[in-house]
Amino acid sequence: MVLPVTLVIAAACAVINIWLALRLVRGRVRGKVMVGDGGDPAMLSGMRAHANFGEYAPIVLILMALIELARGPLVALWIIGAVFVVARIAHPLGMGRSAPNGFRAGGAVATWIITLILAGWALAIVVGMDGGGGAVTLTPVVPVGRG
Repeated sequence: MVLPVTLVIAAACAVINIWLALRLVRGRVRGKVMVGDGGDPAMLSGMRAHANFGEYAPIVLILMALIELARGPLVALWIIGAVFVVARIAHPLGMGRSAPNGFRAGGAVATWIITLILAGWALAIVVGMDGGGGAVTLTPVVPVGRG
């Protein structure tokens, strides 16, 4: 099954990941820093922006794919995915500034909200799977024929 929303958002995330990596490479070459941050605050900021992206993008993409597989409404997923991409661009732009700013804070908060929405949506799908809208009944598996 093709997951068009998740595929497009994942492709956008791949481009963002390369953009963040290239920013680091440029800083490494310019500052002759091959490992670590070399004591350069801009380098440390770029490293954290790249790592932060790597911390959030996978779980968001996994949740989006699973919701899309469960036949979640595509329009809502498109909106959530687009907001996530914008947030993940805004955050590192804000990280490059020395003072607290709306890009960094807005990117972080939007990412947290999106992650929580997707997590709640995924749980709601599972809870609604019993057909009656109630809680899912878990049935223990008992081993048979041990001996």
